[in-house]
Formats: sequence, structure tokens, C-alpha cells
Amino acid sequence: MRPARRRTTLRSITPSRTTLRSSAPSRARLRSTALLVALAATVTACSSTPEQDAPAASTADAAVTLDNCGRKVTVAKPPQRAVALNQGSAEIMYALGLEDRMVGTATWTDPVLPEHAAANEKVPRLADNAPSFERVLEAEPDFVAASFESVLGTGGVASREQFEQLGVPTYLSPTDCGAKDNSGDGDGVRTTPLTMDDVYGEIRDLAKVFGVAQRGDELVASLQQRMTAATDGLKAQGVDLMFWFANSESPYMGGCCGAPGVVVTALGANNSFQDTREEWPQINWEAVAERDPDVLVIGDLTRRSQTAETGAAKIAFLESNPVTAQMTAVKQKRYVQLTGQAMNPTMRTVGAVETVAEALRGFGLGG
Repeated sequence: MRPARRRTTLRSITPSRTTLRSSAPSRARLRSTALLVALAATVTACSSTPEQDAPAASTADAAVTLDNCGRKVTVAKPPQRAVALNQGSAEIMYALGLEDRMVGTATWTDPVLPEHAAANEKVPRLADNAPSFERVLEAEPDFVAASFESVLGTGGVASREQFEQLGVPTYLSPTDCGAKDNSGDGDGVRTTPLTMDDVYGEIRDLAKVFGVAQRGDELVASLQQRMTAATDGLKAQGVDLMFWFANSESPYMGGCCGAPGVVVTALGANNSFQDTREEWPQINWEAVAERDPDVLVIGDLTRRSQTAETGAAKIAFLESNPVTAQMTAVKQKRYVQLTGQAMNPTMRTVGAVETVAEALRGFGLGG
């Protein structure tokens, strides 16, 4: 679920780690740095002519040009000071072993995956939510990546154009663009269902940008093997799953075509709200009860921006509300708890498939 739901806290810029610099550069230095970056980019572009007989760069150091969300992005050389504006982008970089080339992360939904805890300790957290544009520039990035257009776009940290005018190339996850319309106030509408290929494409793109393409291929292969192992022999046809992210007054339920769609497709199950292409539509509880799912997949969130954030709070609400207490999943206590990141289109979606598949087998619904 994109951070549009956390707009009241979006501008938080309070550093949360002691690893941040003790004294921020002055505004004059920021302006000078920005001008120097832009000038350097201009000089580099002007000096790269076919007539020059410069030695050929190695593949790892060569410029990379990507088609990314409707624009061409050129990265002249592998980044050494990258900033990940979303947790999903940061965890991909960690999984690729790039923490030594990162100078900041931001917009975290959950604690970092345990296997990346050591890497995460090496990288300053610019903000728990979205940092200010100035705070990002203080880190002097040479590359900025994000998972959501609501963070890297108008109304977010800054637009891609603002970064690129300073000579800083940007990358937006293909899971949040292309066949997805983010122009409304909600979490977007998909014209084409998300697939894990979109996530795999992001991994390969970032690996290529950093000159570690082989690591990207190996990471994708590992995730694909996990997906295959999780669903091997599973028979969940006819099982209805409902995905509840947050909010007890007007709950955000998973539509057909985002990360919940990836999960149900992998499992061969059904999504209770398969008939809506909105990413996370708000549904009233009467409509939820009418759909009466076999299993409720609920977000166990660590943030505190909506009501009923944790899994425990959601279960307490479901069992005490007279409208929801009579639902099959509630009476049978068929709950599957996932982190918020696992319900976003990220590497963690693979973990969501593993967790839900294991739960279905435990419920006797896996064949």
C-alpha cells in the first residue's frame, strides 16, 4: 500500500539514527553542491564525443540507460552514494550487497528483514517517513530510487525532474507505474494485473545500474525457487481469501490486481474483491461480511497512522464487531498475519506467498 495514507506524517524529517552527520551543510553549501553536480554532468555530457580515443570502460563501469516508467534514465557510472526513498528499494539494495554504496534510506513500514539487519546498521536513516528534499540533498546522493510515485513525484519528497535538474538520476519501481493509474486520491488503479516479473525486473534494473548484474540474476533465481517450493502440491482452488491492510472504520481491502493478486494467483485461490481494480479500495463492513471469505489475510503493521494497525487489534475488532463476528473466517479463526511490506509489491511478496501457503495447509484448505 503506497504511502498516500500517511500524508499527515509525510513531511517528518527527524533523523532516527545516531549515524547521521552531526552538523548539516549550510544552505549555501547545498546550492554550491547542486550547481557543481549539474555542471559536472554538463561537462561530462559535452566531453563524450566519438572522436575521443579514451580507453573502453569495463562492463561494470559502463553507462547504463533504462526505460523506466515512461522515461529514459541514464546513469553514467555505478552509484557510490545512493538513497532509497522506500523500504522496498532499500531491501533490494541490501539483498544485492550494496549497503556500502548507500548514504540514506527513508519511508519504512516495518522493521528491516533480519537477514539485512547488519547492512541496515551501516546506512543512515534520513527519516522514518518521507524526508524533505533538502534532507536528501544533504546526503549528496548520486542516485535516488523509490517504490512509490507518491514519494518520488509531485506531492512527495520531490519530483524526478527536480532531482534530475541537479544531475541526480532517479529510478521508480515498475510495480507502481505503467499499467497503474496513480492520479486519484487512493492507492491507484491497475489496468493490468501486477506480476512478480515486475518485481524481478526492478531487481535486475537496479543490479544493472550498480554494475552487479550477476547478483541480480542470482537473487531473482532464488526468489523464483522459493515461489515454486511454497506452492508445490498446493490445491487451493475455490478458497476465498480477503486481504485487510488497515483502518477499522472504513477498511482498506486488497483489490484484484496488486500484491494480493500475486498471492492468490500463485496459490490458485480466489480474492474476495477480485471485481475491483483499485489497489486498496475502502469497503464498508456490511459488504465485507457479505463476501464472507474462508480466510482473512491481515496486516500486522508497526506504524501508527491508522486505526487497527496491528494484527492483534484487527483480530480483536473482527471478533467483537457484531457484523464481522459471524463471518466464516472469524468463527473458524482463520487468520494469516503479514507485515505491511509483504502486502506491498516487493521482494517480500514472495514471503507472503510462503506464509499464506503454509497457513492454508494448516487450515486443511491446501489439498
